[in-house]
Amino acid sequence: MNGRANVFRVVPPLTAPQRPWRLVERNALAYRRTWVVFLSGFLEPVLFLLSIGIGVGKLVGKLPFDGRTVDYKDFVAPGLLASAAMNGSLLDTTFNFFVKFKYSHTYDAILATPVGTGDVATGEVVWALLRGAIYSSAFLVTMIAFGLVHSWWALLVVPVAVLIGFAFAGAGLAATTFMRSWVDFDYVTLALIPLFLFSATFFPLQQYPAALQAVIRITPLYQGVVLERALVLGAVSPILVVHAAYLAVMGAVGLRVSARRIGRLLQP
Repeated sequence: MNGRANVFRVVPPLTAPQRPWRLVERNALAYRRTWVVFLSGFLEPVLFLLSIGIGVGKLVGKLPFDGRTVDYKDFVAPGLLASAAMNGSLLDTTFNFFVKFKYSHTYDAILATPVGTGDVATGEVVWALLRGAIYSSAFLVTMIAFGLVHSWWALLVVPVAVLIGFAFAGAGLAATTFMRSWVDFDYVTLALIPLFLFSATFFPLQQYPAALQAVIRITPLYQGVVLERALVLGAVSPILVVHAAYLAVMGAVGLRVSARRIGRLLQP
């Protein structure tokens, strides 16, 4: 061949597990020049911890938990960690997904490759989980620095944060496929603020009226708050399996619905 190396290389076809990861790789490359946007996800829960958990905590004192009393900052920190996992996973599966779908038409180009609509849904959820896990891990390091981790069960905090992210990423992506314009995102905000404030994040469930307690018990963020608080404070019990199953089912249903909806929208 005239001493020249063959410059052509046969690229093997993508296997099914590889296709969603190509979308994750694409998202990572797109964010490499805008990494500053990630700072808000790191700073927001830390600022809440400093202002409410530590600042207001000096006025509140101690709260009852699992038959004992704990400092307010110890009580609030796990709830903020669960909220960080929720917010981190929702950013990409709601607002960012809508921009790529509605305005950038990113997925039209992606579907010209072997990547399918189901791979798009899975890839976006996996990317959202990675982002939520990064936020949660950073916040966990902050908690350790402030001495707010009191049990070796906290080793499971980040995996549980990923489970929380999976639940909200799947639900968020499914909901976004029904969005028609930016006005519809007011409903997302309308849902997130009550979840953040009324999921036993800042006060024990027993402090709420009985009727509101019943509502809070079936909300998704409450499941994550209960899990994270139990792990951080060492109050593990079999009932936690129920909370974990709730989040897993929520994420699986959301992922399935979003995959079907994306298929109808992008390949009618």
